[in-house]
Amino acid sequence: MKPSPFKLERYFAKHEFTAKYLLCSSDPESLSIEELLNYEPDSLEKFKKHWLGYTEARGNPELRHEVTKLYKNISNDEVLVHAGAEEVIFIFSNVVLGPEDHAIVHFPCYQSLFEVARATGADITKWETKEENNWELDIDFLKRNMRKNTKAIIFNCPHNPTGYLMKREKLQEIINIAKENNIYILSDEVYRFLEYEEKDRLPAACDLYENAVSIGVMSKSFSLPGLRIGWAATRNKRLLEEMSAFKDYTTICSSAPSEFLAVVGLRHKEKILKRNFEIISNNLKILNTFFKKHEDAFYWKMPTAGTIAFPRIKFGVNIENFCDELIKKKSLMLLPGTKYDYSDKHFRIGFGRKNMKECLLKFEEYMIENYIMKKAVTF
Repeated sequence: MKPSPFKLERYFAKHEFTAKYLLCSSDPESLSIEELLNYEPDSLEKFKKHWLGYTEARGNPELRHEVTKLYKNISNDEVLVHAGAEEVIFIFSNVVLGPEDHAIVHFPCYQSLFEVARATGADITKWETKEENNWELDIDFLKRNMRKNTKAIIFNCPHNPTGYLMKREKLQEIINIAKENNIYILSDEVYRFLEYEEKDRLPAACDLYENAVSIGVMSKSFSLPGLRIGWAATRNKRLLEEMSAFKDYTTICSSAPSEFLAVVGLRHKEKILKRNFEIISNNLKILNTFFKKHEDAFYWKMPTAGTIAFPRIKFGVNIENFCDELIKKKSLMLLPGTKYDYSDKHFRIGFGRKNMKECLLKFEEYMIENYIMKKAVTF
């Protein structure tokens, strides 16, 4: 297989570590090893003595046990640990899909959710959502586009890049359609637990349907992207075994230190989530003030969950050129919607970092100097 270049990741590879200000990061403020180990007084000594041999291919049993606590109907042997969420997507698509198959994919989305599937030779239908419909998934569209060879429905909720979160009733409708047609679901749930209202949190798809695979990761909700630890959770043990066998050709097993630190993070997830909510809540207040004052220049819809949103520029400029100039003149990085193959007016903004206020002031400074905004905002 030969997938097309990953536009978003190529853009980040070019700018993420050279731009001084990042205003499009998808993850909350990362923890340091010291901060993480401080949650557990004896963990430093244990970490120093941790064995650096190969780990179990399915993942450290203690880690898989902690992962099961995120679900209601998942046992240890129904979790497969991966090197981040990306590996889950790659392996699922290669195991489930091929040239004779069809998949329906939530769009816009993280490119690998459709690109890897397409690279297997499968036919892809983009389940496109639109701003004017509040990014809602259209169930009628899903029903109309089901085929005899449809093998998978792939969606992401809470959603990257819009922050959309569907209602439970809609999730159940999707589950019912999958059950009726005996097809797989791949549910990207990497922002689960970052809902602004706990009552809005969706059940994990793997808890609702035996042929659903839920993707989880330490990178987003738990602020530990450097660990590169993710997982697939599913009650379909045959599928999990096939994914495990395919994984022998990718990472085989995970990093032992990363698995140790992931266990600590999951044991103290409530403290980490509380920390992240404080950052997100404060930053959303600042963003709401900014976009309210500049509603003539931007369309802003506050998301329902997560650390990213997808505003739109109202005036006449190509968003890719706009973002490139912003990097050149202010060393400030936004992510153009073109990197999602979606729009030349939308951009992804991230609000999970502690320095967002400083970044936003730089953004405003650029707008005042180059475009239509004439006054600064007092945050």
